[in-house]
Amino acid sequence: MPNLIHRPRRLRRTDTIRRMVRENHVTADDLLYPMFVTMESESREIPSMPGVFRYTLDDLCRTVEKFPAMGLPAIMLFGIPAEKDEVGSGGYAEDGIVPQAIRKLRRVVGDSMLIVPDVCLCEYTSHGHCGVIRDGHVDNDPTLDLLSRTAVCYAEAGADVIAPSDMMDGRIGALRAGLDGAGFSHLPIMAYSAKYASGFYGPFREAADSTPQFGDRRAYQMDPPNRREALREMELDVAEGADILMVKPGLAYLDILRDARERFDLPLAIYNVSGEYSMVKAAARNGWIDEARVVGETLTAFKRAGADIILTYHAVDYLHWMHSSG
Repeated sequence: MPNLIHRPRRLRRTDTIRRMVRENHVTADDLLYPMFVTMESESREIPSMPGVFRYTLDDLCRTVEKFPAMGLPAIMLFGIPAEKDEVGSGGYAEDGIVPQAIRKLRRVVGDSMLIVPDVCLCEYTSHGHCGVIRDGHVDNDPTLDLLSRTAVCYAEAGADVIAPSDMMDGRIGALRAGLDGAGFSHLPIMAYSAKYASGFYGPFREAADSTPQFGDRRAYQMDPPNRREALREMELDVAEGADILMVKPGLAYLDILRDARERFDLPLAIYNVSGEYSMVKAAARNGWIDEARVVGETLTAFKRAGADIILTYHAVDYLHWMHSSG
């Protein structure tokens, strides 16, 4: 028999030992749950995202009012308006779907949860792009004014954090100036800093009716092969006043998250996006994987790579599993 001094298996022998020496733990406080709210007359499950719904205002409130008791600290809101136009005016209308939802949710949950609206125009434009179109392309600088108006509109409705996802150049500075000028210097900005032009967004575009009517978003979202560019994007957002930096998508971009963790001391978020969610759901429904186990490993990977905040459609299921096992 070999004389082994070091036996790592000693600390894996029982579940209790494994739990006591575990390096990373995903808790409720790590989770941000994305939700969709619609002007439609009834809530509908999204076919490509089983278990995820486009909620009416009333159903959204009935669903969210249960979350504080579960320990879920925050939700992100995406709105689907009744009508769309060339400049996405439904995004910054005072009576738009997201401001209505924020005000109504605030009456339901008070200050027990953070309400984090996504700030972008793609859900509200008739062409499906994230800004003003000029000569067939998204015109960066005129778009900044509309994004700033959207952020201020959501702040006035009662948002806790502003989360711009458009990937326009200079948008963090524009939103920071707009928010500060309107008396909201206390509101943090969670910037979608390294948002890649990804094939993992397909189910989301069905959920939000936001598929571009021409071209694609590669002229403003990041090119997937690029790694160093992500850090430049983050550095620019930090310089312009971002409080939290995000990497999106999640699983295929863990190296970017790790790079960010080593470079920046700001809180980091990662978005476990719709395609990642739907693949797990599809495999689980076919009996190919243990859903709870795979979700647990996935969320732990984000935490291990350096995430402080995990945006995931699995959040509610994960909390149910966590409570039932505890």
